[in-house]
Amino acid sequence: MDTAQLVGKATDIRRDILTMITEAGSGHPGGSLSCTDILTALYFGGVLDYDPADPQRTGRDRFILAKGHAAPALYATLAHAGYFSIDELASLRKLGTRLQGHPDSNLVPGVEVSTGSLGQGLSVAAGLAAGLRLSGEAGCVFTVLGDGECEEGQVWEAAMFAAHQKLGRLVAIIDNNELQIDGCIHDVCDPGDLGEKFAAFGWRVARVDGHNVSALVDMLSALKAEAVDTAAPVAVIAKTVKGKGVSFMENEAGWHGKAPKPEELETALAELAAAAE
Repeated sequence: MDTAQLVGKATDIRRDILTMITEAGSGHPGGSLSCTDILTALYFGGVLDYDPADPQRTGRDRFILAKGHAAPALYATLAHAGYFSIDELASLRKLGTRLQGHPDSNLVPGVEVSTGSLGQGLSVAAGLAAGLRLSGEAGCVFTVLGDGECEEGQVWEAAMFAAHQKLGRLVAIIDNNELQIDGCIHDVCDPGDLGEKFAAFGWRVARVDGHNVSALVDMLSALKAEAVDTAAPVAVIAKTVKGKGVSFMENEAGWHGKAPKPEELETALAELAAAAE
């Protein structure tokens, strides 16, 4: 896809995120919207090697959504990528659905690991990267973490392990929207400069506008192309906006875990449509 097509795809995913959360009456719109462009770049920008017809194919790249509450963004992305029907998105959080509030790898094709308990995703990603090296299998491991999630101690245990093991095929993307459920990350438990923290743990660090899809594609493609087993892992600090694309949700912690009302959905969809013109 070219840049215009990628931007259009991200808009479609945002529409689906908002619609399915409104239909469900619960969910996490803010953080789902902030990571939409990152997922769009990974899945539709030619970065990830994946096959919806064979989700467990040997040699594929792995993606782990460490911030599992942003499941609507992952579900919409997987549906658009062809893992299951877009119509199924309407079943989010309903009785009997595969699309639970947090992603379940036993139910949903394309979900590599069940996530939701924050702080665990990077450990699993590091383990996967180590396992690929041990087995000699091809593929890189990408994971998206929330910046509030980086207040969890397990994140830094994993960071220390990954750097020590030189897991050069591991790329951790930090969705740096500076908000979490309780407010601004700098007020709740200030992590400081996350890039400097990862660098102090021995990681290579890159920074990018998390809503510039072409810049994301270029950076992530380059990191994948240069990935080797003997290098340090990479942390990408992606500057984002919580609730991106919807004016009344942007930079508002209150939209971390609240579903829009039908009239709010109508306003949000109108804004997305106007921005796409």
